[in-house]
Amino acid sequence: MLGLALVAALALGCSKARDVAPVAAPAFALLDLAGHEVKLADFAGRVVVVDFWATWCEPCLAQIPVLNAFSAEQGEAGAVVLGIAVDAQGREVVAQFAAEHGIRYPVLLGSERLARDYGAPGFPWLAVVDPAGLVASLHVGVITRDELSASVAAARR
Repeated sequence: MLGLALVAALALGCSKARDVAPVAAPAFALLDLAGHEVKLADFAGRVVVVDFWATWCEPCLAQIPVLNAFSAEQGEAGAVVLGIAVDAQGREVVAQFAAEHGIRYPVLLGSERLARDYGAPGFPWLAVVDPAGLVASLHVGVITRDELSASVAAARR
């Protein structure tokens, strides 16, 4: 975990997009903070922004306002933002953090293993999944609203 924290700390304030060959996004079925199961497959046909983060990740804090604003702008028919917390401390810790920091998009309880399945070298790590369920782009570090909008637009093509 220290290695992931170091990479995250080095990524503060910047995002680096990674070119990826089209590959199926790893499937998941995770619980949200209310205990309901959420599957990636639930959003088939839509662009999904999958943000892997942790409560101990300082750069992840900077990404919250970007994702809140982007999610609100998308509405019910646009891209879906899912925040996947990788904290081992569990739902209570993540729920308190989400409330304290005003996260307004769905938060799911994940794991570092799932993040690694998506190729995460550290946090924040963001994947944009296209409507066909393929990973369209990957980003390490804090993403800007313009970068996120461009990645989602490219995934829609």
